[in-house]
Amino acid sequence: MDIDTHLDHALQKLHDEGRYRTFIDIERKKGQYPRATWVREDGTESEITVWCGNDYLGMGQHPSVVQAMHDALEATGAGSGGTRNISGTTIYHKELEAELADLHQKEAALLFTSAYIANDATLSTLPKLFPGLIIYSDALNHASMIEGVRRNGGAKRIFRHNDLEHLRELLAADDPATPKVIAFESVYSMDGDFGPIAEICDLADEFGAMTYIDEVHAVGMYGPRGGGVAERDGLMDRIDIINGTLAKAYGVMGGYIAASAKMVDAIRSYAPGFIFTTSLAPSVAAGCAASVRHLKEDQARRDLHHERATSLKMRLKSLGLPIIDHGSHIVPVHVGDPVKCKRISDMLLSEFGIYVQPINFPTVPRGTERLRFTPSPVHAPDDHDHLVRSFDALWSMCELNRAQLSA
Repeated sequence: MDIDTHLDHALQKLHDEGRYRTFIDIERKKGQYPRATWVREDGTESEITVWCGNDYLGMGQHPSVVQAMHDALEATGAGSGGTRNISGTTIYHKELEAELADLHQKEAALLFTSAYIANDATLSTLPKLFPGLIIYSDALNHASMIEGVRRNGGAKRIFRHNDLEHLRELLAADDPATPKVIAFESVYSMDGDFGPIAEICDLADEFGAMTYIDEVHAVGMYGPRGGGVAERDGLMDRIDIINGTLAKAYGVMGGYIAASAKMVDAIRSYAPGFIFTTSLAPSVAAGCAASVRHLKEDQARRDLHHERATSLKMRLKSLGLPIIDHGSHIVPVHVGDPVKCKRISDMLLSEFGIYVQPINFPTVPRGTERLRFTPSPVHAPDDHDHLVRSFDALWSMCELNRAQLSA
């Protein structure tokens, strides 16, 4: 077998379709986020503003988070030294899990190295605990949920995105005695729309199904203590398993589930993705716990964030740009062509110092390529002004018009 030929073909296909992905090498500046240094391939550097990061609230730079990580690093050293079952459980991991259980008003929480692994490991393990389980999964669920559902070896039903009637039809068609779980998200990150949590919970009650919600793009962001959209809407008690991340609004890394003590114990005991993985470094767990604690009290930061996101959407709309607006903090600008999307992204970076990564297939369907902006409380009004002015100038430079972008 000619290995290089196969690899060349696979990579060339991505280039031909305009969706080959390149890394932008940046160095974040402590205490100055969203400022960063862009290091080009030739070694030259320039200052840029990051507009596509998932550190939604700037907590990755927060003094309390950084100090907690420093303290834990000095106390324990670099790594955890093992899996959670073999020497890798520390007081920092237990403290963080307690904070997360309290955040979601659940009996227990379980840490994973990422929310991707938490989704994959949990959803692929549930059929081991509930033989014959059918998983009803929203068509636009994250890749980690899709992978977990695909790997579990059990039955699955895919319902059209946020289509309650279709979900009802699928639930009604199956044996009432069969174990069931409905898996969906609270905020869908590419369009920024919300899942109908209350209505899905009503269907779950009617058909005796469990509920599994991914709150990755909502934890820290919504609710009086940052518990997510389910907390904002007073629905956390109706969700059986909540998945969240520590790498977005909380600004560090890691993922988790929160559920009943028995559910957590069962996943802990059966999920290979938990059992055979080295645990988070204690310093990381300490930083996460500090961030979760802080955001339980910092409603002002959440309010400012939503104000900034709303303002940016209004200003970009005033330019005639095709903004996808479902009322969340996500600000997608529809482009609809991978080559054009990459071109706009490159010019924003090179000409204006604005870093926003093009989003293309398979993250989004073909023909829906977009630029996804994530404003934060630490994007100052001057940053917004510069972004809006740069967009206006860009269309002239590229000889693009708004009709082309909308096409």
